[in-house]
Amino acid sequence: MRADAVRNRGLLIEVALDAFTHEKDATLGAIAKKAGVGIGTLYRHFPTREALIEAVYRTELEKLCDAAPELLETHEPAAALREWMDRFIAYAATKRDLKDALQAVIALGLNPFEHSRAKMAEAVQTLLTPLNARTEPMDLMALLIGVAQNGDPDQAKRMLDLIMNGVLHDAAARSAPPASAPR
Repeated sequence: MRADAVRNRGLLIEVALDAFTHEKDATLGAIAKKAGVGIGTLYRHFPTREALIEAVYRTELEKLCDAAPELLETHEPAAALREWMDRFIAYAATKRDLKDALQAVIALGLNPFEHSRAKMAEAVQTLLTPLNARTEPMDLMALLIGVAQNGDPDQAKRMLDLIMNGVLHDAAARSAPPASAPR
């Protein structure tokens, strides 16, 4: 794909994310105009509204999952996991804001979530491995989903700290030498 086409596609997804999360009835024409492209350019990349919505969702998922190895390059493993957990909460809020738009995609028989679980489990495993934690990725994801449904940012932060402490405790217990048997 040409550089300008890649740029236009990225702009359309960025503008659509904002539109679908803040405007209930955002039109494709308004999205194209705000992105600075013609409606034909939008339709070349996304032949339907649902295709654009699905691309927005998948892009947000990719950003979240791609962040795992990137965070490990710039942070200590525990700090990388904690930062990723914060990003997951933000991702979940965006997904919640996209709920109505995603329902339209699902109504057409498409499944935008088809590969989400596996991709996220892989990202979480990437973050857990350097900590030597036995925590199951999907167990951590279930906890994070619970926190994301909370709605109270201060409580969510405290809950994420509790989860993080549990993961680190598990990792420390796994790394500790076995206790010798009493004599």
